[in-house]
Amino acid sequence: MAKIEFGKPLRDDLIHRLSRFLDRELDCEASALQAGFLLDFISEHLGPHYYNQGVRDAQTLFQSKLEDVVYEIEKPILD
Repeated sequence: MAKIEFGKPLRDDLIHRLSRFLDRELDCEASALQAGFLLDFISEHLGPHYYNQGVRDAQTLFQSKLEDVVYEIEKPILD
């Protein structure tokens, strides 16, 4: 899987949100640099788990839809 890369505006926003979360919820101040390192860690180590779960969810949905389509296009067998 390719490394997750965010554009600068999105990355800056995510860093700001992460820094604010750390301060408000954990009473831990983090600089933009520190929050950026944490974002990189989360992206690298947790991101693939979220991605893979999304792939599995999509696979389940597609499989269900495929079964519906197959049922709809099957021809009835007359005795």
